[in-house]
Amino acid sequence: MIPSEFVQQNPNLKTLCFLQPAPPQPNLPLFVFLPGMDGTGQLLHTQIPGLANVFDIRCLSIPLEDRSNWYTLTTRTIALIQSELARNHSRPVYVCGESFGGCLALNLALKAPQLVDRLILINPASSFKQQPWLQWGSFLTQSMPGWFYPSSVLTILPFLASLGRISPDDRQALIKTMKSVPQQTSAWRLELLQSFHFDTHRLCQVKKPVLVIAGAADLLLPSVREAEFLVKHLPNSRFVVLPRSGHACLLETDIDLLEILQQQHFLGKLVSQSSMSAIAS
Repeated sequence: MIPSEFVQQNPNLKTLCFLQPAPPQPNLPLFVFLPGMDGTGQLLHTQIPGLANVFDIRCLSIPLEDRSNWYTLTTRTIALIQSELARNHSRPVYVCGESFGGCLALNLALKAPQLVDRLILINPASSFKQQPWLQWGSFLTQSMPGWFYPSSVLTILPFLASLGRISPDDRQALIKTMKSVPQQTSAWRLELLQSFHFDTHRLCQVKKPVLVIAGAADLLLPSVREAEFLVKHLPNSRFVVLPRSGHACLLETDIDLLEILQQQHFLGKLVSQSSMSAIAS
């Protein structure tokens, strides 16, 4: 289930901020999670116990009333990371963006590459424009009657997640999180995805290691094809395909993000030096 600190803090937040889903560990590398369309980071909860062994975790929380454009979201996220690093300049920063957050992560890496030591993209929604039916969905979200919207959210559930691979409790958590996002918030964030673009030639400027994780059973976005495209243009990147995973793969019971990072040798020496001692203790 979603940790109580998420539930207690998110509803009344009015400004973009980082939440701490685990006790702070300022001597460990910083892990910044940029969430999907819900904007809460709550759906990372199944991965937090493992990640907290080697990282100091922050989850970006975007207020429901926020109508910032990509430039503002990126600039303010950069400021939050800089604020965290003011306490410890030497520790590495791992930025992990899922879906909508993958777009924000790409923007961040392009605008402030010096802040990002390693970049992790999970089913990034940078391929949104390749799905015309999603663009129709964006239009319908804006135009449908308000009373119908909460029920309509459930129609996308089979596309969003491989439900058979998610525990009943986490299925309910997913549904609750989806319903918590108001219609106008969803419409705005879908508009952001429609407007998202980047200069492909600029991707070659991202020199730090990048890992793209794609679910082969993603029915929402062509995530494997997008992973292949990104890896072709990012000079120091690789991708891993999760053969049975859907779009919301981090909720699936047999997906362990820390284990994937270890298998892909993506933790790096800095993590192994500063964090493995924490596991041993």
